[in-house]
Amino acid sequence: MSEDYAHGRRDGLRLALAILAAEEAKWAALLGESRSGRTNLVRQVRHKALQVAQSRVQTALNRLAPRDDAGVNAELAEALEKLGL
Repeated sequence: MSEDYAHGRRDGLRLALAILAAEEAKWAALLGESRSGRTNLVRQVRHKALQVAQSRVQTALNRLAPRDDAGVNAELAEALEKLGL
């Protein structure tokens, strides 16, 4: 796998993490806001699903990160800090 391709895959996963974080924040703000118990339950399920998806994407990103390149690890840490993870 070329380095450019691997970097692109990592960037794609970082973008996915950012999107999931935004969606998770949206649903976290809505938890318990409705008078309907069914609506609140659906919101809780969606919120949990987004948390699980974030965890899985993070795991995939960790597996793609090179172990020996300190520059890429700094890049990864910076991207994760921007996301608040």
